[in-house]
Amino acid sequence: MLRTHSSDAPAKTPDVIVIGEALIDIVTSAQGTVERPGGSPANVAYGLGRLGVSTALLTAIGNDERGRAVEAHLQSAGVMLLPGSTSQSRTATATATVAADGSASYDFDIHWGLPPIAPPCLPKVLHTGSIATFLAPGAAAVKALLEQSHRECMVTYDPNIRPALLGSHAEARSIFEELVPLTDVVKLSDEDAHWLYPELQLEDAAARLLGLGTGLAVVTRGSEGSLLATPASQLHLPAIRSEVADTIGAGDAYMAALIYGLLARGTDGLTPAVLESIGLTATKAAAITVRRRGATPPTTEELLADLPDLATSGAVVA
Repeated sequence: MLRTHSSDAPAKTPDVIVIGEALIDIVTSAQGTVERPGGSPANVAYGLGRLGVSTALLTAIGNDERGRAVEAHLQSAGVMLLPGSTSQSRTATATATVAADGSASYDFDIHWGLPPIAPPCLPKVLHTGSIATFLAPGAAAVKALLEQSHRECMVTYDPNIRPALLGSHAEARSIFEELVPLTDVVKLSDEDAHWLYPELQLEDAAARLLGLGTGLAVVTRGSEGSLLATPASQLHLPAIRSEVADTIGAGDAYMAALIYGLLARGTDGLTPAVLESIGLTATKAAAITVRRRGATPPTTEELLADLPDLATSGAVVA
């Protein structure tokens, strides 16, 4: 059982608590090398903060220059770092090499050892994902938090598969599928889905997630759009055409905007109209992000600006 850290509990419970890695992206491209704060869960927290959502992050960074850069970056979007997050001897790094088409490949230098401290209070949404849910010893702490929390708040999950950091395919899929029943929403990229379920079509992979117990399965397909599926309906949304600077953080921007949309729906369920609205919001966020270098998700004002409206131009409901 993880213990809470009540002495430093925030005065107001954040709407979203994100649990997972924060690190420094060392981005190498034709323009040179630059260091930027990153890590999929940290990017999601930052994206939520940029959208005006009250957000906190439980992570594991070092008390070093890179760790302070991560904390300052998060604070610039209004994201609070929860107590216990500065627990590592040094802050992890991910070296991202950007190709001419804007795609990125990664090499990691990371230790993930989340301290046994639970968030002091439960939010409306608990989000986790990526390396944090697979890499020992911290992955066990993340799973324990989900087991304690999933009946009390919405849980969202993006595995953001990094094969170089995983064990065998069978082991990684088992870890993933043990977490899915503890969630309400799971998002996969098409690359994630093909890696986890090479034998399945994307629609069948989404159906498998629903069969395991999640309520909403989302599969993003890059320039081919996205699929949103519930036990009652399935929606295909096209992508928004966008000039790509690089793809770093696009999936995280989509995830942040998806959570933003789920919070904004109020008491409405996951009807086809709601799915279309939240899917469109997330699609717009990803389209804005890929136009810029690095993981720079949109602000609320940018997201609500006049971008192409997909509501009447290609959504397919099944």
